Amino acid sequence: MIHPWHEVTPAVEGQDLPNHFRAVIEIPKGSSNKYELDKSSGLLKLDRVLSSAVYYPANYGFIPQTLAEDDDPLDVLVYCTEEIPPLTLCEARAVGMMTMVDQGAPDHKIIAVLPQDPIYSERHAVEDFPRHIFKMLRRFFEDYKTLEGKEVEVDELQPAAKAHQVIEESLARYSKARRTGQLTGLR
Repeated sequence: MIHPWHEVTPAVEGQDLPNHFRAVIEIPKGSSNKYELDKSSGLLKLDRVLSSAVYYPANYGFIPQTLAEDDDPLDVLVYCTEEIPPLTLCEARAVGMMTMVDQGAPDHKIIAVLPQDPIYSERHAVEDFPRHIFKMLRRFFEDYKTLEGKEVEVDELQPAAKAHQVIEESLARYSKARRTGQLTGLR
């Protein structure tokens, strides 16, 4: 079995990284289960069932071979008309970014679309979405930890160019950590 964080190439053949990239889905749209990558084994583990009456508004996962500022792979929300099952590899295109402050640290969420979905394929920027979509996204992240006694702050949406910058930084951070033996799950 391959490790989805370390052994999946983030680039999509014939496309430009960081605009287009591969994403590994952890949580399907509509789920109240919070799955996350077990860094050591590469399997998904059930972290918790959300304690608030909320569900993930988009397919949620990570970009392989990235290391975000929170020492996890870089998070991505992939908008698609359908639920994408956990551990599915898909192509995604960045359209923007939302940043949260979670337990005092920045926690970037790349907002992307599935280019093969005819409903979302024509959306290239967050401005191409109905505003209500991101009101729901913001509310989800403001509420999903409330009943656990945890608070998060959600910043304004950023354009695709800012998402590209964060993806590049996360790819570089991962590369450096890998070269210096600082990553969990590598053999």
